Amino acid sequence: MQRTIEFLVGLLFGLGLILSGMTDPGKVLGFLDLTGAWDPSLALVMGGAVAVGLLAFRLARQRERNLLGGDLHLPPRRTLTPRLVWGSLVFGAGWGLAGYCPGPALVSMASGQTQGLVFVAAMLAGLLLYRLLDRSRVRSAQATAQAE
Repeated sequence: MQRTIEFLVGLLFGLGLILSGMTDPGKVLGFLDLTGAWDPSLALVMGGAVAVGLLAFRLARQRERNLLGGDLHLPPRRTLTPRLVWGSLVFGAGWGLAGYCPGPALVSMASGQTQGLVFVAAMLAGLLLYRLLDRSRVRSAQATAQAE
């Protein structure tokens, strides 16, 4: 049952992206073009998403289990870290250059758009590269700690 609900929620999310036009990178790039033909519709979509997210997190903080009865895992930290700031900057740069963020890119890829496929492939390559670099960083820190 849980997988069915997860599938339906993902389908609803994808349909919302399609209906709002957010799977079109031109729409996203139009929002970022402040000196040209600026398109404010992305701000409305993001505002709606933030409103739903705020409500959902407020309700989630009052619960110990999710609506399907499973454990509820909320982020434990509420502080900004350099890692979060740099990650956000890299995410935003990729989004601004390509006109995609992960959700719309997956929907575009699933609908057969080559641009979406290329973006998702590059995104996965970036994730793998990060994992390799992070493991290397952790091993180096462990080796330094053992040497001391």
